[in-house]
Amino acid sequence: MNLKPIREICGMKIFLSQQNYHIGNFESNTRKIIAAIEYAKSQGGELIVFSEMSVCGYPARDFVEFNDFINKCYNSIDEIKQHADTIAVIVGSPARNPSREGKDLFNAAFFLYGQEIKAEIHKTLLPTYDVFDEYRYFEPAYEWKLVEFKGKKLAITICEDIWNINDNPLYRICPMDRLMEQQPDLMINLSASPFDYAHDEDRKAVIKANVLKYKLPMFYCNAVGSQTEIVFDGASYIFDKQGNLCKSFPLFEEATEGVILHEDGSIDSPVLETSASAPATATTLLSLDEHLHTDQIYQALILGIRDYFTKMGFSKAIIGSSGGIDSAVTLALAVVALGKENVRAVLMPSPYSTGHSVDDAVALSKNLGNPYDLIRIDAVYQSLLDTLAPVFNKLPFSLAEENMQSRIRGNILMSIANKFGYILLNTSNKSELSTGYGTLYGDMAGGLGVLGDLYKIQVYALANYINQLHSHSGISLIPLSIIEKAPSAELRPDQKDSDSLPDYAVLDKILFQYIEKRLGPDEIKALGFEAPLVDRILKMVNSNEYKRNQFCPIIRVSPKAFGVGRRVPIVGKYLS
Repeated sequence: MNLKPIREICGMKIFLSQQNYHIGNFESNTRKIIAAIEYAKSQGGELIVFSEMSVCGYPARDFVEFNDFINKCYNSIDEIKQHADTIAVIVGSPARNPSREGKDLFNAAFFLYGQEIKAEIHKTLLPTYDVFDEYRYFEPAYEWKLVEFKGKKLAITICEDIWNINDNPLYRICPMDRLMEQQPDLMINLSASPFDYAHDEDRKAVIKANVLKYKLPMFYCNAVGSQTEIVFDGASYIFDKQGNLCKSFPLFEEATEGVILHEDGSIDSPVLETSASAPATATTLLSLDEHLHTDQIYQALILGIRDYFTKMGFSKAIIGSSGGIDSAVTLALAVVALGKENVRAVLMPSPYSTGHSVDDAVALSKNLGNPYDLIRIDAVYQSLLDTLAPVFNKLPFSLAEENMQSRIRGNILMSIANKFGYILLNTSNKSELSTGYGTLYGDMAGGLGVLGDLYKIQVYALANYINQLHSHSGISLIPLSIIEKAPSAELRPDQKDSDSLPDYAVLDKILFQYIEKRLGPDEIKALGFEAPLVDRILKMVNSNEYKRNQFCPIIRVSPKAFGVGRRVPIVGKYLS
């Protein structure tokens, strides 16, 4: 007779399922959740945990203000609970607040077992900063209770509830402190914690800090997938009560995996990192490191492009290919995300375009294997100049004539997009968007900003990474001539970016201190940067908010991205 070890018999097999949800697509989300439940049951699972707001997708934002939307959440839970028969299921969803006082909804976790809702856990700490706006919609928890299941007392929390643990807490209450009064056996956290290139280590450190403080195992389930501009990277974790990392889920991929939690609190899984080998305090990113987690940035952008298209029901992208570094990197990413046959490049040289830029753009598309068109804009440009000549009244060549070329290109790209059903991918980087170095309705046109959260020096690092990853037989996927030449908009003779902007190596570091670190001018100058340069750059940033306010969604990869995560007045006078 083949007997299982006594230790395994006494354990509980717990699964985590990090999944890519589609906001408001209840049928798809419910189908995914049920499939994972059935898989866990087939593997002997007794409990399975899903991520925050898994039923409806996160962040649903103002959708939760519709009663019909909340009804559909409850309908999905009713369907899911029918599969919670021999296995317990924890899913995230909005929940109605029965009290007349306070907001109408809670951000909740539903504990399902025996085909019933056995418990409802409410989120206490509601982040209202950066991309989060939860207090706009939800009421904080009124009470903190453990959930008992098969002899175990579960401390179930939701995302931010475990983050109030550092020496400068954002909130006055700590849910786990309240739950510890009832002597739980393990911690479970449902999360929708977005990716940024400095966040993965911080997240792991916070989870570990909770384990070390409360001396309990932690089962942490995070969401994966991209929701417009916000990318969730998964990276769910399981820690034992000593603070050892026992299971680490993949980055940017769906996964459903389980472990056995034994009666003594140990976990039946090899230790990946010992308690002593990884920090339990968050790291502080003090300066811009163009090479920081370029591999993760690459994966996040691929996922961001792919999910934007698939969830919106689109399949084909169009890109203006200039022979410059930004359009080259955007094109390469799009080809990986969507397939070379689904990405169309359009080369649109003007009278000021150099021959080598056209050659570089052609070489890039040949390397990538994507279709491309070459449409010269000389005739259209001259026709527009002739049309406006009576109004321009022989005034000298200026920004007006430069921007006309960019807007002609935008018009051509959008016309082709409309004709064939493409989505235009924007190629502007964060350095340009910060300083206003772009043309509204021209090169700032697009449905999705791919590089808008990467400074120029990070774009170069990403180009080199793409070449390391995809080049073969000694041929660089992105031609080295694109990477090595001086960047230029090519809107006037012999134009260089350096004519209008400081050197990117300096500019980007100052921008990082102001935008990501939120340092003031005096603090930035104290770091050794020239005072007039700092004043000039900060003025450029604040004077161009009106442009960014009209820009398309940007895939977020940094701790502070333009868009919903950075909200400043358009007509403000601060530093402008």
